[in-house]
Amino acid sequence: MTIKVGDKLPNVTLTQATAEGPKPVQTDEFFKGRTVALFAVPGAFTPTCSAKHLPGFKQLAPDLKAKGVDEIACLSVNDAFVMRAWGEDQAVGEDIVMLGDGNGAFTDAVGLGMDGSKFGMGKRSQRYSMIVKDGVVKELNVEQGGEFRVSAADYLLAQL
Repeated sequence: MTIKVGDKLPNVTLTQATAEGPKPVQTDEFFKGRTVALFAVPGAFTPTCSAKHLPGFKQLAPDLKAKGVDEIACLSVNDAFVMRAWGEDQAVGEDIVMLGDGNGAFTDAVGLGMDGSKFGMGKRSQRYSMIVKDGVVKELNVEQGGEFRVSAADYLLAQL
């Protein structure tokens, strides 16, 4: 079942690579008591994700935060080390938390997975963005295959 507006996010463990090593991130704790702009991409270092999706959120981070977003998070079915390297490559700094969903547990739990096998990518996340307030989905924008429009940072910003 695909998550929808009004649903509470499932409690799943994601991973963030830190200077001290991999850090488990419980979604219940991560989203608790704050507003989070979460966006998911099919893969770190992939063309649209690197040229448009992540850079758009980096560029509009101050505007999103000015509209009440406490945290911006990027999620992909990649390991936390790849997510950290991609964040460093894109110079996201402290603006965006890079979260690895290496086994796709979160992606499966929210029903937003896709099969990227024909591209040699295996199981991945669909491209989407959402506004989550205290663990509840307030806005959800899922792209149609191959598109990049409704999950973009400027689209999400207009929803705040």
